Amino acid sequence: MTGPRNGTGTAALAVAVAGLALCWSVLGGLVCGVVALILGGVGRARATRREADNGPVAAAGMALGTVAVVASVAFAVIWGLAWRDSGGAAYVDCAVKAGDDRAAAQACTDEWVNGLQEKFGVSPRPTRGST
Repeated sequence: MTGPRNGTGTAALAVAVAGLALCWSVLGGLVCGVVALILGGVGRARATRREADNGPVAAAGMALGTVAVVASVAFAVIWGLAWRDSGGAAYVDCAVKAGDDRAAAQACTDEWVNGLQEKFGVSPRPTRGST
């Protein structure tokens, strides 16, 4: 008789933790979360068939994988709203129209940065004298 096949459940937990760490990047959290759900399901099935003895670890991987997916979706919404509120689409349109004209592209960037400063009161560029 062979020992328990716990690798899948343990992998689910490890991948889920990675998904939580990467959820801000959206794609990393989604991919890791879905992989954790799949691995966790396989691990739980093995535990049910008594081929593995770490069913709770696999279940934890599934739970954290679900959290990673939900957090990634939330970050996608946050990033989308931030892009919209910052005028990102107008900046891209301006830059595309500028084409290879470096001066026009720089004008697009300057206009976008000035808009960020006016709208949010922040400077994405360091100011003189700051360290």
